[in-house]
Amino acid sequence: MAERTPLLLLPGLLCDAGLWVHQSEALADVAEVQVADLTQDDRVEAMAARVLAQAPARFALAGLSMGGYVAFEILRQAPERVSRLALLDTTAAPDSPERALQRRRSLAILKRGRFLGVTQQLLPTLVHPRHVHGPVGQAVQAMAQRVGPEAYRRQQTAILHRPDSRPLLPTLTQPTLVLGGADDALTPPAVLQALAAPIPQAQWHTLPDCGHLPTLEQPEATTALMRRWLMG
Repeated sequence: MAERTPLLLLPGLLCDAGLWVHQSEALADVAEVQVADLTQDDRVEAMAARVLAQAPARFALAGLSMGGYVAFEILRQAPERVSRLALLDTTAAPDSPERALQRRRSLAILKRGRFLGVTQQLLPTLVHPRHVHGPVGQAVQAMAQRVGPEAYRRQQTAILHRPDSRPLLPTLTQPTLVLGGADDALTPPAVLQALAAPIPQAQWHTLPDCGHLPTLEQPEATTALMRRWLMG
């Protein structure tokens, strides 16, 4: 039996291992899968250091949204340990002023003691309309409740203070998969194309009928692309 590739998966904001459940199970024949805990720290630098302390010596790395921000920081801290890179619905650019203001407002609401998790009103910004009602929407809401308000505060704070990762992109030497939903309202295809363009070995794919969470919305297609990326 061929040796399995260590594969480290980084969840997004208000997400946990449930984000990667299909990939964790379906890639188990070719990958030793580990899903990182990104709930403990309020800086991406600390998140990355914690992940690296618990990771294998060398591994393939995949991050979705906030997980992508942490992936960039891992590549700043220990690029030689990352054999392959997958970036899902993420960006290397810092927040726009408008997006940063939204995050600060959500933190202010949280400070007043209100944690709503992912509401029914918020779901359409995260997933395609066809996935709002049903198991995908329910899974997203359940993850948010498991992560909870304190981790949410730490994650939003980390995201607000993350560095600009665009200068890093041309230096990446790893075979890189850039993947996202064709209908993602948060990181639309143009953002993903701009992310992939400066990376020397990047392949860019978009998935139809899919928003910000392809691992849940289009699990089979996402897993098939990740399998191809892992197998080289």
